[in-house]
Formats: sequence, C-alpha cells, structure tokens
Amino acid sequence: MCASAALLKRTPPKRRRMVLTNYRKRLKLIKSGLPRLVIRRTNRYIIVQAVQSLSGGDRTLVTAISKELRKLGWRGGLKNTPAAYLTGVLVGTRIKALGVRELIADLGLFSKASRLYAVIKGVIDAGIEVPVSEEVLPSEERLKGAHIRQYFEKIPQEPFMKTFTKVDKEAYSRLEAHVEEIKQKILLEGSK
Repeated sequence: MCASAALLKRTPPKRRRMVLTNYRKRLKLIKSGLPRLVIRRTNRYIIVQAVQSLSGGDRTLVTAISKELRKLGWRGGLKNTPAAYLTGVLVGTRIKALGVRELIADLGLFSKASRLYAVIKGVIDAGIEVPVSEEVLPSEERLKGAHIRQYFEKIPQEPFMKTFTKVDKEAYSRLEAHVEEIKQKILLEGSK
C-alpha cells in the first residue's frame, strides 16, 4: 500500500472522534500568541481559566469556578447568567493582577451560549481586552438577572420550591442589587 493511501485510512484523534475538540479552531487560537480564555460549563458550575499555550503543553495561569462566589456572599444560582458574569469579573481581576492585558476567547464547541458570553463581558468589565462582537454580548438587564427576578415574581409560591430549590428567596427578590453588590466586592478585593 502506498503512503498516500495509508494517510487516507488514518483514524482521527480520539477527542475529534468523540466531538470534544475542533483541532483546526484550536490551532488558530494557539497561533494568535495570546493566552486563551477557556470557558466551560458543567451541569452545576461555570469554569473559567486563562491558559497559555507553550511548546511542551498548556500552562494554566488562573482558574475561577462559579462556586467560589459563595465565599463572597453570592446567594443565587451558580450556573445562571449573573453567576457567569460574576465569575468572569472574578477571573478578570485575577488575570489583571498577573499583568495580562489581552486574551482570546476559547468557547470550545459551544459557540452560541449566552452564559459563556456573559463570562466574556465580565472579563471585559474587569479591564481585560477580549476581541468579541458587541452584538453577541448579553444585555445589561440579563447580566444583572432582571429576567430571572421577573420569572421568580411571576410564579406562585408552591412551584417555587421545585424551581428554585437551592437559593435564597430574598436574594431573588432583589437580584439586580445583589449582583452589583458582589461585583463591587470582587473589584475591591482585586484592587488590593
């Protein structure tokens, strides 16, 4: 068998077969030379990392997980849009402390999730430059959780227990103010 026929029958890498990694997109991000803002969501949390690509492998500069917001007094959910925004502000302050001023977003295979763009908006609000179109960023009302508060006020109290099981009722009744309060705490701690 000739060499070209062997190349045609080569099996793709495992992460490509499992639809976990788009290697062409990853190569473009690495060739940019900028650290990557890697944003992933799980069933319970938002995970954000700043990763520098080196010849021997990747090096994680900073990491923030949305559950860290609990230490700052956050009483809302940990995977909604306001929590994603606050996690972005948190990681943005940590990145800024390292002296990094520009990142490139790595959203993985989820390119249309507004929560992930809320993280990017949080990083931008923390003072880090991330090239992104303004059109894809969520509105200020969504970042502050106005849509969640309106839904919370609309549902009767009995189904509340099924929908909002692990959150504080008081926090959701004044969600916009609570988001701003936690954001100011993060920025204050980041400036120290």
